[in-house]
Amino acid sequence: MDYDNDKFDKYNNYIVAEININDYDVNTYIRIINSFENTKKGNEKELEKKKCKIKINNELIEFNHYYKFKKEGKYKIEYIFKENLEKTNYMFSECYSLTNIDLSNLNTQKVTNMSCMFSGCNSLKTINLSNLNAQNVKDMSRMFYGCNSLTNINLSNFNTKNVTNMSHMFYECKSLTNINLSNFNTQKVTHMIGIFSRCNSLTNINLSNLNTQNVINMSCMFYECKTLKNINLSNFNTQNVKDMSCMFYECKTLKNINLSNFNTQNVKDMSRMFYGCNSLTNINLSNFNTQNVNNMSGIFRECKSLTNINLSNFNTQNVNNMSDIFRECESLTNINLSNFNTQNVNNMSDIFRECESLTNINLSNFNTQNVKDMSCMFSGCNSLKTINLSNFNTQNVNYMSSFFKGCKSLTNINLSNFNTQNIRNMNYMFSECQSLTNINLSNFNTYNVYYMSHMFYGCISLTNINLSNFNTQNVRNMSYMFCACNSLTNINLPNFNNLKRIDMNRMFFGCNSLINKIK
Repeated sequence: MDYDNDKFDKYNNYIVAEININDYDVNTYIRIINSFENTKKGNEKELEKKKCKIKINNELIEFNHYYKFKKEGKYKIEYIFKENLEKTNYMFSECYSLTNIDLSNLNTQKVTNMSCMFSGCNSLKTINLSNLNAQNVKDMSRMFYGCNSLTNINLSNFNTKNVTNMSHMFYECKSLTNINLSNFNTQKVTHMIGIFSRCNSLTNINLSNLNTQNVINMSCMFYECKTLKNINLSNFNTQNVKDMSCMFYECKTLKNINLSNFNTQNVKDMSRMFYGCNSLTNINLSNFNTQNVNNMSGIFRECKSLTNINLSNFNTQNVNNMSDIFRECESLTNINLSNFNTQNVNNMSDIFRECESLTNINLSNFNTQNVKDMSCMFSGCNSLKTINLSNFNTQNVNYMSSFFKGCKSLTNINLSNFNTQNIRNMNYMFSECQSLTNINLSNFNTYNVYYMSHMFYGCISLTNINLSNFNTQNVRNMSYMFCACNSLTNINLPNFNNLKRIDMNRMFFGCNSLINKIK
């Protein structure tokens, strides 16, 4: 049985929407509905045609996902459904021109999937969900994804008792200043990945009723909530959470956060958890159990206002990635890492990069036997005066580029224990170490090194250097290697046997005091 234009009233199951057509949209195909059948057979349109009829300004049109509007202006669209739907996922996804949607007369009692239902509706300003029956819905992931014109949303009637996935539900709802979730039942939710991610205007959010006992993934939960100043998570049950990566990523105005109730015994990933929280002046993690964490990369990166962090309780026995962990913590003056177990770490790149206020670091307990990447490890630590690396085992390290780059206050470095047999990249390794007057690299094995460009660039206090032991047969680039070493008077260089393959551009540029280049 097909619809008759005069008998539409008997189907009390419909949606009313409004669309705004601008002059540049005229005579182009505009999406007015998306596929909501999502079959594997590719016959979605035929199935949807049997279930749905569409009216535009009270005129029945042939069912299609797109419609060509002949002139600009506002249009009323009615979607009438012959039977109750079981899925509404992607229903209005990427309907960019829709401005208003009223679902108060849509029967959704059988619907189990509402994922991506309004995703990409970036012109949508109002939505009426007052009678929406969500009692059987299991998936609400990306439901309002990218609805960045939505200023308010009323979810007071939402029955979410059976929902298991709320990932990215409000992602990039950039105009929302508040979300009332007081009626949300989240007892079955397991995934809250990015649920409020990029809600840039959100200043406050009440999560006191959220039941998180079954949640296993909270990654990116408040990602780039840049105007959020305070978050009360005192009711959060995190006993089953495995992933907290990027949880508070770039919450730039967040000044205080109480995580004293957090149970982190099952968490494996804490990478970038507080990345970019540059207003955070203090953080108490004394209750954190990190015994199962394997990734801490960037956990405190760009926490620019932190002056101290107490990590005395941190168990890092299973951590394999510590890259960027304190990167750009520019106010950090002291840090005690004496309890750190680094036996399984393979990546320490950028770990203290641009910690501009650190004057001393004690790493005497660091086990670096499995580390492969140490690039930029102390780069930009321009207040660092002394550092003891006598315990460092570097036998497996492949990358040391920019290792001490910009350590302007470092006057002496003892690297006599360094095993460099597997290192491939030494670019910028000592670049801009302006206070270094001497450096002994007689133990360096450079057989596998390919890159040495800018290695001593800007070492303005260096007067003498002996590199006669350097094996350069595999080196491809030595450009700017001693550039701007304007106090250097003597360099003892090895014999080069592959001059044609090495880039030596401006290798000694600015070495104005150089008397001898001994080969």
